[in-house]
Amino acid sequence: MKILVLNCGSSSVKYQLFRMADESILAKGFVDQIGMDNSVLEHQAAGREKINFKVEMPDHFSAIRAVLETLIDPNYGVVRDLWEIRAVGHRIVHGGPNFSNSVLVDDKVVAELRRIIELAPLHNPAAIMGIEACHKQMPNVPMVVVFDTAFHRGMPPRNYLYGVPYKYYEKYSVRRYGFHGTSHRYVGMRAADMLGKPYEEAKTISCHLGNGASLCAIDGGRVLDTSMGFTPLAGLLMGTRCGDMDPAVVYYLMKKENLDAEGINNLLNKQSGLLGLSGVSNDIRPVTAAALAGNPRAMMAISVFVRQILHYIGAYYLELGGADSIVFTAGIGENSSLIRKKVCSQLAVIGAALDEEANLNACGETVISLPDSKVKIFVIPTNEELVIARDTLEIVYEKNMGLDRFF
Repeated sequence: MKILVLNCGSSSVKYQLFRMADESILAKGFVDQIGMDNSVLEHQAAGREKINFKVEMPDHFSAIRAVLETLIDPNYGVVRDLWEIRAVGHRIVHGGPNFSNSVLVDDKVVAELRRIIELAPLHNPAAIMGIEACHKQMPNVPMVVVFDTAFHRGMPPRNYLYGVPYKYYEKYSVRRYGFHGTSHRYVGMRAADMLGKPYEEAKTISCHLGNGASLCAIDGGRVLDTSMGFTPLAGLLMGTRCGDMDPAVVYYLMKKENLDAEGINNLLNKQSGLLGLSGVSNDIRPVTAAALAGNPRAMMAISVFVRQILHYIGAYYLELGGADSIVFTAGIGENSSLIRKKVCSQLAVIGAALDEEANLNACGETVISLPDSKVKIFVIPTNEELVIARDTLEIVYEKNMGLDRFF
């Protein structure tokens, strides 16, 4: 059984083709600069060298066509014909108020995704284009959509409601949704396995730290709280996003800088965070290098980032009533021993003791806490694509959902 997983961005498509018998990756790659003159497709079949193509791709339809043609190419493809791909799983950033689980795609699902575009205007339209492109080019292949927000739908109202008039929750579904749910779900399950505990009994604080970053409190497979909110702008300071702040700052800056809604949105989403504070980069690596070289703004940016991570860990430890493990994942979480050290150096109060040598040499899935640490500390590379592939397999085949529902 082979399943294609797609993650469509506004100008990009990431893909992985899985053989589900052993959950191995047959091929992976991405298309970048869709709709631009320098469109490129990077492809790597398992056990082979990575290759790059410059292909004219004016839209997502042509981009996905290029991906499918590459997968069946006799020289560097991995399947003889598209019929070997038995299902497609799509990552969807925002599921809105009505999707609490992954679902099989049909007309009603697509219509609902269109209805909630305003909740994720940068992400959901591209995902819809990806669904339509696959439907046109693989009309008899069932598709499943897996939502970043779905894992968080079990949060209690005390953690997802905002202090605005309740009528806006009723009218416009204004609430905390949370994101990175597929990643948090995966590392939460892996943490339970590494603890040797049933998933239903494990208490985990998951730290998904990348250019986008969020924390999540997971109690027995159920989310109690998460740091992102109505949109992915809330929570931690991130690569270019401001994270939490006094909402009055928005109105204040709009007046002072003569900004309209689009201008302030751009400032908070694309000019803030590590980039805005450090003045160096949105990437933690050059920011870290600058900080180690004595750049005061870079040092300050890292301090703010670490302080905010600690703020959420402390809150979630109390929310959970204790924790079995703290997990670091995503680009920064998996690769920055400095950020992990700075965070963990202040966690002795909750019984989390870092093994500094293990932290410095961490590679792949590993334990970085001392043997007697009450709260275990893990580094777990996330694998959102595998979760999407598993959900797709379960929904399309194991549940025997009729394919007549598909468009």
